[in-house]
This record gives sequence, C-alpha cells and structure tokens, in this order.
Amino acid sequence: MIKRLLLVVILLVGAAAAFVWFQYQHFLSSSLEFDPPERVFTLEKGWSAKRLGQALQGEGILQSTVWFDVYMRLSGQSAALQAGEYALESGLTPVALVSLFTRGEVTRYNFTIIEGWTYRQLREVMAANEVLVQTLTDMDDEAIMRAIGKPGVHPEGQFLPDTYHFPKGMTDLDLLQKASDALDAALDQAWQDRQQDIPLKSPYEALILASIIEKETGVAAERPQIAGVFTRRLQKGMRLQTDPTVIYGMGERFDGNIRRKDLRTDTPYNTYTRKGLPPTPIALAGADALHAAVHPLDGDALFFVSRGDGTHVFSATVKEHNAAVRKYQLKR
Repeated sequence: MIKRLLLVVILLVGAAAAFVWFQYQHFLSSSLEFDPPERVFTLEKGWSAKRLGQALQGEGILQSTVWFDVYMRLSGQSAALQAGEYALESGLTPVALVSLFTRGEVTRYNFTIIEGWTYRQLREVMAANEVLVQTLTDMDDEAIMRAIGKPGVHPEGQFLPDTYHFPKGMTDLDLLQKASDALDAALDQAWQDRQQDIPLKSPYEALILASIIEKETGVAAERPQIAGVFTRRLQKGMRLQTDPTVIYGMGERFDGNIRRKDLRTDTPYNTYTRKGLPPTPIALAGADALHAAVHPLDGDALFFVSRGDGTHVFSATVKEHNAAVRKYQLKR
C-alpha cells in the first residue's frame, strides 16, 4: 500500500514537473503580442533583471514576470543587459527579446556634419538636437578642446564632416570626440599618402588648405583643380587672394556682401593683404577636400572665377582671368 502510494506521489510530482517545464518552454517559444505592435522601450542603466521584467510588464509587453524571472535566473544573462533605447516589434519571443538587450542592439540616431560648416555652425546645430544630451552649454571653446584631448588647439576644422550614428544618451561632447578622432585619422591618412612636392610643411597646413578648398567649391571634381591653383600660388610666393578667408576674418561684421574695403582691411585671415596660409582652418573640411589638398592637379592655372552655377573657369594668365571676370561676374 505504501509503495503504491509512493508511486502515485512520484507520478504526480513528475506530472507537475513536466507541466511546469512545458509551461516554461511554452513561454520561451511564444510570441509576445502587444499594442501598439511597434514601440520604443528604454532599458535604464543599472536595472536588474527583476526591474526589467517589471518594466516590461508595466508597458504590456509581458503579461507576467514569473517565467521571465526564471529564464533570466537560469540563463545567467542579467549581468549582460545593456542600457539604451530599443525598437521592439510585436511577435518577438522572450528569448529574442532578451537577446536584443544583451547584444545592445539599441536604436541608433544620425547626426550629419556638413562639409564647409564652421565650428560655430556645428555648435548651433548640436545645441538644437533633441536626442543628444546637452553638456556644453557652460563650457567655452578652450574647455571643450581640453576635454577632447586637444588643449590649446583652435577648434575650427577639428571635426570631420560625416554622418555619425549614436544611441540615445550620448552627449554632445561624446559626439565631438568621435568627430575629432575621425578627423585625426583622416588627416593622418591623407598626410601619409601626400604628394612629396607640395609646399605644405605639416598636416595642420594641409588641413588649413583643405578648409579653403571646401569653402571655394562644392563640386567634387573641381577640388583638385582648386588645390592646384592654390599650390602653384604658394610655390610662386603669390597671395592666395581667396574671399572665404576674408569673410572668416570679418566674423560677425560679414553681412552677406564682401566689398573692396573688406579686401583691403587687414586681418590675420585676409589672404589679399597677407601671403601664405591663414593661421587656422576656416571651416570643417571633408575627406575629399583633405585628399585634394595633398594631391593637387597639375596644370598652369593660377586664377579661377565662378560661373555663377557652382562651377569655375580656370585661367593661367591675368588677361584670361580678367576676360572670365567680365563674362561671368560683371555682366551677371
């Protein structure tokens, strides 16, 4: 009788265990259905697996945390959870959901730095970004450059134009650090691959020239030609005589027009009154402009003038240049 009773108990316990195991496996393989079917879920830094389960239940993603807590305990993945913002879709299994959280597949946002922006424009656009965590409000330029590891460096030109992907929670300073590191890598590569006969003494001079090229043309095919003109003028000891440097030196005095008196008013950036390169870059130069600065196109052109459509006419002599000015500038 006792043996028979014991056997019944064992069978009942086994059946209960099998039922529990079945329920557990069913939970792991079931689809999590929630409404709306697509949503953003934020896993906060420092959350435990239990706190995560509670948040998921609170948002209707989990109906109960019982099996979720068991899975997290048995799988040992609690320590691998990565904070961030996640895009969730109805139909995920609990296993796939946890895998997202442990792989850190957070929602990524884009921030694009445009070629030819000045550092000031970059700061303004970053300050208006609603996703980046704003930390630079009370920092001056010197403090910012010190924070990104470039103490004493002028900030202009120190950030590479590109599209940067970042998760929610990234600070504006973190983004500047990424763009600064990218600039350093691109400039170093360009300098290592440079033509050996160019009249530039350092990577920084290449960066300065690239910034001028960037401001002079937005036509990719023209950048090496523009670089060629400036390279030959530097080699001959001629002044660069480029309007964007004058405008940069005018600062807030520039009202959209550049006049003869502006060309004659000396500033450290006025390449009509001073020979050589200006003291710093005048804008953020992209990778193509960096490449052009150290790979100028051969030729004899020493002048260029805008056609008014974004392209330029290149000339080798003053006579040819004056004719182009009359045709494309004075008549227009």
